[in-house]
Amino acid sequence: MFTDIDRLRADTPGIAHRIHLNNAGAALMPRPVLEAMTGYLTRESEIGGYETAAEAAPRLDAVYASVARLIGASRDEIALTENATVAWQMAFYSLAFKPGDRILTARAEYAANYVAFLQVAKRTGAVVEVIPDDADGRLDPEALRRMIDDRVKLIAITWVPTNGGLVNPAAAVGAIAREHNIPYLLDACQAVGQMPVDVEALQCDMLSATGRKFLRGPRGSGFLYVRRELLERLEPPMIDHFAAPWVATDRYELRPDARRFENWENNYAARLGLGVAIDYALDIGMEAIAACCRDLSGHMRQALARIPGVTLHDLGPDPAAIVTFSVSGHDANAIKEGLAKAGINVSVSVPASTLLDAEARHLPALVRASPHYYNSSDEIDRMAAEVQRLVAFASSQG
Repeated sequence: MFTDIDRLRADTPGIAHRIHLNNAGAALMPRPVLEAMTGYLTRESEIGGYETAAEAAPRLDAVYASVARLIGASRDEIALTENATVAWQMAFYSLAFKPGDRILTARAEYAANYVAFLQVAKRTGAVVEVIPDDADGRLDPEALRRMIDDRVKLIAITWVPTNGGLVNPAAAVGAIAREHNIPYLLDACQAVGQMPVDVEALQCDMLSATGRKFLRGPRGSGFLYVRRELLERLEPPMIDHFAAPWVATDRYELRPDARRFENWENNYAARLGLGVAIDYALDIGMEAIAACCRDLSGHMRQALARIPGVTLHDLGPDPAAIVTFSVSGHDANAIKEGLAKAGINVSVSVPASTLLDAEARHLPALVRASPHYYNSSDEIDRMAAEVQRLVAFASSQG
């Protein structure tokens, strides 16, 4: 727990009336993020949208440096996007596939990514193959190594899946991809903001992330990293005159930096909020945030495991701050709704969000609780006590 937890909680207005354990969905924004965005929107209403963007140009431009600092990249390798899905799609659909090309992915891959694999396979004749897991449920790097041949054109995995607390060995995958010169696309949507991220250590070629989850930024914000050496070989699937200036009547030129994956119009207030959220996290320190997230989620797992009828469904030896569980005889949505009535926010992870993993493990819809560093152990104890009360009440009515 942080020594200045009182200050961090004071910066979080939402905790006054809720226990927010849905940070894997959308975290509570800290006050500086809210003030930056509302201040920007107020200024737009006073002097106009174009004029406010011009006035705030240095602060808006600084967001690229903030993202780069967060993940250990260069600012010219960063594109700002409307969300993580757009970032991931712009990278993925920039790649070319032909019949027989192989796309390798993980069993716990997120639905939005997997349906894109299926669409490209349908269009091009490429094939999608799943890398086996190890005994702990993580992607097995040695199994991946055995799958490599000259037809593998992409390795694309989710680092921290949407449920199960799993942390895939992203850096080990990167080492194999780099060794064989295979493009590597990493979905870091649930990792960025709750653990340190270094694209050089990960050896990924592309990385996508969102602002709304553990970064505590606004919805409608995200970013894409593309390694410079690969960037020069990619043309985005869609462009406009910002991404590719119209230089002659019959010719355009792609921007030399990652902003070729952006378009001209965007939500400037959200971008500014994203930058403030990143700077806020960096000021706290990502190592400290990661340690706190591990402690709180570990405490939550211990508290829930003591409740009769509760089954945890998390994987791996060092799970992330995403705790998923089921309650025997009780629907996950009913548990979520019961907790909401008690002022506690959680979410439900449905099997379709990670269909391969759900079918392999015979998972029902799961309650997903995701603490963050501004939560307290007392809040987690209250959540566990409320789950126990809901189970006992339902049993008494049955």
